[in-house]
Amino acid sequence: MSRTLFCLGDSNTYGYDPRSFFGDRYDRENRWTGILDALPEWNIINAGVNGRSIPAGYQSAMLLRQIADRRPDGLVIMLGSNDLLSGATAEEAAETMAQFLSQLPQLPTLLIALPAMAAGAWVTEESLVAESAALPALYRQLAAELHIHFADATAWNIALTYDGVHFTEDGHRTFARHMAALLPSLF
Repeated sequence: MSRTLFCLGDSNTYGYDPRSFFGDRYDRENRWTGILDALPEWNIINAGVNGRSIPAGYQSAMLLRQIADRRPDGLVIMLGSNDLLSGATAEEAAETMAQFLSQLPQLPTLLIALPAMAAGAWVTEESLVAESAALPALYRQLAAELHIHFADATAWNIALTYDGVHFTEDGHRTFARHMAALLPSLF
């Protein structure tokens, strides 16, 4: 019996291909959500959107309705990069995430800290790399406080593209491999 996971994220969940000028995405078999969805034990709802920050206000209400309508068995949340890219500190992103998570339905939830950013076309300041490297510890603490699951994708050695933010196709495959090993013990 397959389990349905609602995967809420940004462009790395969507599968954005940064080689595209028009917001194209990697093929289904080359993005982590598609790879997992192809496995018989998982039904993946890809709720990734390019440019998505951690939801607040009206955005939160819309997403809560979407989650309720889809009735998933669990939630996977991987957000925060766009908040940092927009100038938030790691502490501010974690505070916004705490507010969002407190509104979610009582479902098994996995909070994922994205891999730390690297110097690249989108990441030109060392302070941004430092803030992204600080986020996993804050998310880990938040997950412990809320009694939800946590994963630190920084430890997974995900290959990033030239922009320093987005996964390569190989990075998506590596991410999917780690998720496939982790998910059965959580959901």
